[in-house]
Amino acid sequence: MAKVRPLRDRVLVKRIEEQEQKVGGIIVPDTAKEKPQQAEVVAVGSGRVLENGQREPLAVKAGDKVLVGKWSGTEVKLDGTEYLIVKEDEILGILG
Repeated sequence: MAKVRPLRDRVLVKRIEEQEQKVGGIIVPDTAKEKPQQAEVVAVGSGRVLENGQREPLAVKAGDKVLVGKWSGTEVKLDGTEYLIVKEDEILGILG
């Protein structure tokens, strides 16, 4: 993987592909499948800068499993692997 460090309150995540399910022998083409909402945090930025100049660290860390919106963030491709860069605000929750 390419070395990438997101800036400020941004987080680099990799979507976790859900297992393909075949119901009644129907195969859904890739273009019709929904984007997975679960992702694994790969790298995090240094944190959000507050009005007083202090830096607030992010609540997530590399290795965390998180939920992201279907259309959140910006998709990037690094070394042939697809990632997503999202702001911390776009992360819906941390999986337990």
